[in-house]
Amino acid sequence: MAYKQPLFALAIMAAASPLWASQPESLPRPGAPAAPPTALYCLRVDPITGTRMETIQCRTREEWAALEIDVDREWADNGVKIVTLPPYRG
Repeated sequence: MAYKQPLFALAIMAAASPLWASQPESLPRPGAPAAPPTALYCLRVDPITGTRMETIQCRTREEWAALEIDVDREWADNGVKIVTLPPYRG
């Protein structure tokens, strides 16, 4: 029974340790790569109701912003690729 007191004391010291109390700093997440305004940013999108199939949708930054989605914030987790289209010559 005598071993319980030192064990309890060690547990209290470990819990109070600054190492345990400190929070790791979050690293800045990289945003989407720069591209022309007409470029399409392709992101993974949650499945549509009734299916488990994840979809990939490609839209311009402006179109994503209209849907209230920040491409730079989502890119690290859901970014797939950037499609740059040649200028239209009609």
